[in-house]
Amino acid sequence: MLVVVAGAVVLGHSFRLSLQAVTIPTSQGDLEGVLAFPEDAAARGLVVMVHGDGPVDATQDDLYLPWFEAAAEAGYATLSWSKPGVAGSAGDWLDQSMADRAREVDEVLDWATRRSDLPTGTVVLWGASQAGWVVPRVVADREDVDGVIAVGTAIDWQRQGGYHLEATLEHEGADAEERASALAERERVQDLLDRRATHAEYLAVTTDADPMTADRWGFVLRNHGSDASADLEAASARGIPWHLMAGREDRNVDVAETEQVYREVLGDHLTVSWFDAAHSMARPVMEDVEPIGLATAVLAPRSLMAPGVLDDYRRTLGRMG
Repeated sequence: MLVVVAGAVVLGHSFRLSLQAVTIPTSQGDLEGVLAFPEDAAARGLVVMVHGDGPVDATQDDLYLPWFEAAAEAGYATLSWSKPGVAGSAGDWLDQSMADRAREVDEVLDWATRRSDLPTGTVVLWGASQAGWVVPRVVADREDVDGVIAVGTAIDWQRQGGYHLEATLEHEGADAEERASALAERERVQDLLDRRATHAEYLAVTTDADPMTADRWGFVLRNHGSDASADLEAASARGIPWHLMAGREDRNVDVAETEQVYREVLGDHLTVSWFDAAHSMARPVMEDVEPIGLATAVLAPRSLMAPGVLDDYRRTLGRMG
């Protein structure tokens, strides 16, 4: 998910865009959203943002504003919304499967295309991390998506979890005992998920100092078998451009694997850009040293992003339009 600094709020900055609050009706209740428009010109396309994991609001505590601004500079409006149960949105995102999330995006797209004031002649899906299991379903089922920008997206839930654990242990300098304990915990949890154990069964055996809540356990139980491969194959038939943005310091997702799978499935329709970035496309220090991340979010929010990220985003949108 795109969390650079938990709770950070961008204050006192003038972004070159115009923001409009919206309410998006869906079959599961109203979603609180935001539209970001170019400040001084009409938009020629629409970016629809599909969040990663976690309780993300429409602006990611304002940390999406640099993305909104870059899209506006490329001539695009951006549509984003708070996940169910976050801010003013109805429902609970932890009750969702990846198929539920895809249906939600479908309903948002249907709402957007009914609005004559939105530039839906060109629609680009921007999807981060967990959206790797959502966006391909949407693209495969629709004719009105014209491009995809994938930001640190994953392929297989279980392999992603294994990679994240290994990368975290390496980053933290875990010794042999700590490593063995963490890997044993993962095996225990994986066995419980495979046999669809209850939350009580999980609590009875976990050694995690911060165990999953019942709601989180249900969410993982519902989704831990997710694999984007089949949906990617179906989506590839659309023949639309996909652009993968990958961070060399991504400890959440094995983006090298994502690139390999995308290239095998999407072929010439794929472009890839690599950055000296963390999973969020931020400079790694922003995630690794919290005081620096907090100060930058408040004083110079555009500088949170790794060099080249926003320029690449603008250029890619220009090609897709």
